[in-house]
Amino acid sequence: MFTILVAEDDLPLQKMMCAFLKLNGYQTLNAADGNQALELIAKVLPDLAIIDVMMPRMNGLELARILRHDHPLMPILMVTAKDTLEDKRAGFASGADDYLTKPVDLDEMLLHVEALMRRARAMTSHRLQVGQTCLDYDALTVTRGDYSITLPKKEFFLLFKLLSSPRQIFTRQQLMDEIWGMDAQSDERTVDVHIKRLREKCEIFPDFTIETVRGLGYKAEKKT
Repeated sequence: MFTILVAEDDLPLQKMMCAFLKLNGYQTLNAADGNQALELIAKVLPDLAIIDVMMPRMNGLELARILRHDHPLMPILMVTAKDTLEDKRAGFASGADDYLTKPVDLDEMLLHVEALMRRARAMTSHRLQVGQTCLDYDALTVTRGDYSITLPKKEFFLLFKLLSSPRQIFTRQQLMDEIWGMDAQSDERTVDVHIKRLREKCEIFPDFTIETVRGLGYKAEKKT
C-alpha cells in the first residue's frame, strides 16, 4: 500500500483529503507545516507528497525544494489558492511535479495522484513506453521497431524526465537542478542546447514531441 504525505495547515481540509485518500486505498501522513512534514518523513518515507504552498514555520515552496534535493524521485503535488503564471513558475521551480488549485476537488486530486504514481513507477522501473517508442534508462537507448539510438547521458536523462511526465511543464532551472545537479556551473542556456539536439535526433520518433512553453520552459507531448 502506498503512503501519501498531506502537508496542509487548513485542518478540516487536511482531514478531508486524508479521509478521501484512505477511502481509495492509500495510507496517509498528515502535517500542518513544513517542519512537521520533515519530522514525519525522517521516520516514514512517503511515496508521494501533497503540499500546500502557504503554511506556517516552513512554507510549501521551501519544503518542496528540500524534498526534491533529498528525494529526487518522490512525486510532489503542489496545492495553492493562487493560480497565476508567476505562482505556477515558482511552484515548478521549487520542484513540484504537478499543480492543483483551491478549492480542492477531491476527485480531481485523486486523478493527479494516480497520474503521478504511474509516472513514478515508470521511472523506478528504468523503462518507459511512449506509444511504440521505448526508453531504456540503463542502456541510454531510445528504440522504435528496428530503429534504435543511444544518447549521451545528459540528453537521455533530460528526455526521460520530460516523457515521464507528459504535458508537465518544467522550467529551465528545474531541469538544471535535477539533471545537472544543484551545484552545476552551467547556465540555463545549456538546457536549450540539449533540447535542440534532442529535437534533431528524435525527429524519427513520431510518438512524441518536445514543446517550448513561452515564459516557463519545456514539456513533452504524446502524439499517440
